[in-house]
Amino acid sequence: MINGIEIFGIKIYFYALIMVSAIILGVILAHKEWIKQKLNEEIFYNLVFSIIIFAFLGARTWYVLFSNNLDWYIQNPLQIINLRGGGLAIHGAIIGGLLTIIYYAKKYNLKFLQLTDIIVVSLIIGQVIGRWGNFFNQEAHGPATTLAFLQSIHLPTFIIEGMNINGTYYQPTFLYESVWNLIGFFIILFIRKKVRYKYGIITAFYLIWYGIIRSFIEMLRTDALLLGSIKVAQFTSILMFIGGIILLIVLINKYYFKGDKNENCN
Repeated sequence: MINGIEIFGIKIYFYALIMVSAIILGVILAHKEWIKQKLNEEIFYNLVFSIIIFAFLGARTWYVLFSNNLDWYIQNPLQIINLRGGGLAIHGAIIGGLLTIIYYAKKYNLKFLQLTDIIVVSLIIGQVIGRWGNFFNQEAHGPATTLAFLQSIHLPTFIIEGMNINGTYYQPTFLYESVWNLIGFFIILFIRKKVRYKYGIITAFYLIWYGIIRSFIEMLRTDALLLGSIKVAQFTSILMFIGGIILLIVLINKYYFKGDKNENCN
């Protein structure tokens, strides 16, 4: 399967092009909402730039720590920054971005959950697009399956053939996650109109929605990052789900039962 193109002798992977496209779309969506909420535009560009940098650092660090090759990376430290060699993890990116938002919220006296509500919309659509990079790399797939199974769920031919890796068909877990998150993205756009200034509800929804699908996906993934026998992404996703439920309960109580007139949540 073709996974990239060559320009002037340099191979550019589709994965990289897809990631860049996801980032650009995410920045556009976040900027539109940022302006709508009348926040300082200069802070936006600084925040987004910082999030991108620390999200990549977090994603790479998370992968290196839990890839079962930590000793090799310690012996070959230059490989830690060799992103062309592969290895990024979304949970590390989320943590890197989260820490960046915490810093900016404190530095500029901004509402933390207001910022996360804006960013998670870009994050979830970025995950929708980004998973297709895994498809072209023929990675992040599920267990071996049959051609008949893939045909039975009415997949397009190009996806079925993409899931044929060295003569064996695999479940397209990248697609399951991408479709689930696409549905979540449209749900967020719908409910945001009703809860835009009830800060945190969108964030709670994201944590719950993504926590569900990733917990399920990790039961199928054949290349899960491990800490001993624990699937790190599954454990983290369960914590995200629980955290989202707790946050949602707190916010519903705050906004709908206690009647918070300010509709602000720091």
